[in-house]
Amino acid sequence: MSLLNNFRRPILCYVTDRRSLAGATQLQSNESLLRSISAAAEAGIDWIQIREQDLSGKEYAALTLEAVRHSKKASQHRETAPRIHVNDRLDVAITTQAGGVHLGENSIPPREAKRLLLIAPKAQSLRDDFLVGISCHSLEGAKSAVRDGADYIFFGPVFTTPSKMKFGAPQGLERLAEVCRSVSIPVLAIGGITLENAVSCLDSGASGVAAIRLFQDASGSASVIEALRKLTS
Repeated sequence: MSLLNNFRRPILCYVTDRRSLAGATQLQSNESLLRSISAAAEAGIDWIQIREQDLSGKEYAALTLEAVRHSKKASQHRETAPRIHVNDRLDVAITTQAGGVHLGENSIPPREAKRLLLIAPKAQSLRDDFLVGISCHSLEGAKSAVRDGADYIFFGPVFTTPSKMKFGAPQGLERLAEVCRSVSIPVLAIGGITLENAVSCLDSGASGVAAIRLFQDASGSASVIEALRKLTS
């Protein structure tokens, strides 16, 4: 919690999905994604979650390293670069010296991820500055995440969104507020987040929002991030 207390609110997290970007080949889609990451970093995004589940471990690590490099270069004029989180792959997060790992409900438990951080030689430099988050889709799942040592939660889908249809009907703002009231760690709302409904999520108690499409458009991410900052200032 002490580490997360240092983050400004709201926390804005860009979740990547290069397959939704134009690009006939993996190389082209990677390049498009890195442009989006650079644009979001330059505009002041707080976190970037690399979520490219179709890649091999080697490809995932290579893309993550490029994401770190691009985000640092693009945010040179800012006090800090975005924190890079790796979706699900703790091994990739450790290898690339990322800022955190984001787990799914069916991934290894947060407590086990933290245990592995303590024993992995390459993780020694990460232990005091590494976040372990988890996606939750129910109140009990959120409470379990807290008991299991998660640093933060993604809760959703709050609104209707194609990327989260497999998780069932939207949870809605009332359920989001219930989860935020019931847990002691930051909750980021995810699923169908737009510029218009983001403030409602924050008013419901969320510490931030996470989204793919809201931040993925390289030409529009700067205006979106600036607008969110103004709406919540």
